[in-house]
Amino acid sequence: MSHYLELITLPAVFFIILTLSMVSAIFLLWEKVPLHYVGYHIGIVSLTPIVALWGLLSNKGSVLYGPWRFDSLSWLLAFFVLTLGLIVQRFSVRYLFGDRFYRNYFTLLTLTTFADTLAWLSDDLRLLLVCWGVTLLGLTLLIRLNKQWHVARKAAAFAGRLFLLSWMILLLAVIWITQSTGQWQLSLVLEKNNLAQLASWEGTCINLLLIVAMMIPAAQFPFQRWLLDTVVAPTPVSAVMHAGIVNAAGLMFTRFAPLFNGDSAQLILLVLSGFSVLMGTGMMLVHVDYKRQLVGSTIAQMGFMLIQCALGAYLAAIIHAILHGLFKASLFLQAGTAIQHSRTHSFNHRPFPYLWVITGGILGFMTGIWYWLTSGGGGYQIISALILGWSVILGWSGLVAFGNGRIGRLAGFITLAAAVLMFKFIHMALEKLLLETIMTGMQPPAPATILVLFILLGGSAFGLWLANNRSSKAFTIVYLWLVHLGEPHKDVVESHPTYLAKSFSDRGYFR
Repeated sequence: MSHYLELITLPAVFFIILTLSMVSAIFLLWEKVPLHYVGYHIGIVSLTPIVALWGLLSNKGSVLYGPWRFDSLSWLLAFFVLTLGLIVQRFSVRYLFGDRFYRNYFTLLTLTTFADTLAWLSDDLRLLLVCWGVTLLGLTLLIRLNKQWHVARKAAAFAGRLFLLSWMILLLAVIWITQSTGQWQLSLVLEKNNLAQLASWEGTCINLLLIVAMMIPAAQFPFQRWLLDTVVAPTPVSAVMHAGIVNAAGLMFTRFAPLFNGDSAQLILLVLSGFSVLMGTGMMLVHVDYKRQLVGSTIAQMGFMLIQCALGAYLAAIIHAILHGLFKASLFLQAGTAIQHSRTHSFNHRPFPYLWVITGGILGFMTGIWYWLTSGGGGYQIISALILGWSVILGWSGLVAFGNGRIGRLAGFITLAAAVLMFKFIHMALEKLLLETIMTGMQPPAPATILVLFILLGGSAFGLWLANNRSSKAFTIVYLWLVHLGEPHKDVVESHPTYLAKSFSDRGYFR
């Protein structure tokens, strides 16, 4: 008896409960199972993040369990993905109630989070490929959930083709590296003696394949179209997509960090992701559709995450991916409250708060300088200091400088201070948790960092100039280009869902 108890380890318990959640999701497809069983299914699903959190808090090092690898990073990613899936499933119980594909939705969502979790736990590259492929397939089927709507079918077909291309490129990269090193186990592949078997040009080519394979699901330029077209998917699907799938690029580069570290491919990733940051930000500013604004924001955020990876700041990239996922999921799940009743605001009688705005600018500048001086002054720290200072200026302007009276400014200041303290606390906790698991990457040469700064600062300065010269020809060209980039394709636009009319006609409502 004691021998069997010794075999029941925490990873074994985790896999048992994870398997039960998948079996429960499949059981839900049986039409004789009442719909209120969804509540019991949610209860089973809620056990998996609890066990993952238990494993994260009790983790004392890297442990191999068959082809699976359990360390602080894998436990954290499992907890993040499963918690996100649980929140979205719980939200969908009433949100999608009455939908004809109600049962299929919960099964596909459970399958997608199930496969995504296993992908980041896998230490076998073959299992990683299979699990990541199932994740992309599940996401495609979720986009196509309402298959009677041709708009959803078109969007899913386009995304599916790109996902298949991404997976095939990743397959090619995995086959190349395993054939060169003679290993399928990721931890063995990334050992120095095995990586030494790769020629310099081979390492660069494999990294370029990884870049292309990961920029597609991250919706980076020029592959951003699929994410824009999938705004037709149900809002909970968009929440999972933007929060738990598109950030896979940062997770993959972190897992392959010893291979990617110090390679010239980092420069290519820097340029492409820097351009994607500017493009996504511009699209977010020119569009009025709320979900398209969120898509533009995601493109920009993923671009910045890839800049972090290209600069060797893998720990910062993981923290960014998790915080962005939680933030973006909450925004999508609150999308229904984004439309506000029109109200008349008049600020003409209020003087412009020059003193408050200047104070915010000085505070942001001092914050950036303080961060740069206390963090070592490296290339990535310069960019982080710039982003942090700019964020403080924007936060101060929106919450304090333009607050409504003393009470409004005081409330804004307290909110800003609380947000800064919470960010600092979460950042320190995750940094302490992952410091021994995630390697510190080599930064590219100084000219590469200067190039990124030039792209970001030059693009921001050009944007400010355009905003102040709206009657210029350049403003018109850039504005229309950004609008065109964010517009849906004609095949995924339908003013009136014709499948609803067909459904009513088939039932005899129009006779």
